[in-house]
Amino acid sequence: MRIQAIGWKFAWNGFRYVVKTQFNFRLQLSIAVITLLVAAFLKLSVIEWSLILLCIGTVLTLETVNTAIEVFVNMVQPEYAPTAGLIKDLSAAAVFISAGISVVIGLIIFLPKVGSFCIAVSNFSF
Repeated sequence: MRIQAIGWKFAWNGFRYVVKTQFNFRLQLSIAVITLLVAAFLKLSVIEWSLILLCIGTVLTLETVNTAIEVFVNMVQPEYAPTAGLIKDLSAAAVFISAGISVVIGLIIFLPKVGSFCIAVSNFSF
């Protein structure tokens, strides 16, 4: 049980590090919270919730891995080197791709629901 607790402690330390040091992670986490609040308001289906949570988890996980890669590259190659820069660019591209796909999935899920909500509100009469 103690070994398990130590593992959780290391994971928590990593999470705290990425939250404290990475603006993009904080931005993505804020967008995730807003997305979850909107999703709750729009009453998504189980499959829609699953897709939204998978997208959020993927983007935040890749941002964390990107940070780990950047820290590692900085440790191994403190001076500028084109290959080190390329490694960082590639890991950032992975985050960019997953965020872009997540936006598309979010639009596919949310736009019809927001459209229906707007129509319902515009047809409301006192």
